[in-house]
Amino acid sequence: MEKYIFDKTKISKHLLSYDSELRICFQDPHFIKGAIVFLIVAYEDKPYDLVLIRRTNRKGDKHAGEMSFPGGKFDKNHDVSFLDTALRETEEELGIPRDQINNIGCFDDHITPKYFIISPFVGYVKPSVKMVKEVKEVKEIVKIPISFFASKKNYKERTYTLNGSAIAVGKYVYRDSKGKKYIVFGATSHLIVHFIERVYGINLMAKGHRRLECRDFQTRIKKHKNN
Repeated sequence: MEKYIFDKTKISKHLLSYDSELRICFQDPHFIKGAIVFLIVAYEDKPYDLVLIRRTNRKGDKHAGEMSFPGGKFDKNHDVSFLDTALRETEEELGIPRDQINNIGCFDDHITPKYFIISPFVGYVKPSVKMVKEVKEVKEIVKIPISFFASKKNYKERTYTLNGSAIAVGKYVYRDSKGKKYIVFGATSHLIVHFIERVYGINLMAKGHRRLECRDFQTRIKKHKNN
């Protein structure tokens, strides 16, 4: 478990700046652009936690009731950058002042079948930081150790075939100390798996499987435009 104690230098060397030429970035007017904070609680003597939220069942929310990272859509009236988006939404949803979130980098955009482009910024807070949920948007704040997500025994996946490739859709089922169950899937599990691959070199997917990539959506959009 010692390998999962927070190490800013170790983690940040595997990340990129938002505008890095090495980062996969996707832009298309057919998609809604947003950003999240891949939020870490950095302890000194035990594996760090990832902070997730269970969204409320709000009418019109395409992700109602799901587990996600704090974040949301880019708002041109409030945000200069996508980092602004991620920090603003996290402050609104969790009550954490943006100056208490330490941004250490970014990794590749993720595209969802619901036509969202998500830019993930990795940030950490001290254990003493107080979190207060915004009750209209957040039903629960849930902290889960990174060691849980990095264990292959906790990772499950189903697959479907796309253009001859086996596309993996990952899922985790987490139970807290009281036995309460939380299901982490979709974009959230995708981002976690990608992070673990980048930082720790652990491949959780079964051999021969891959995740959806930008090129898959680019092909779909080209077909849509040509029809």
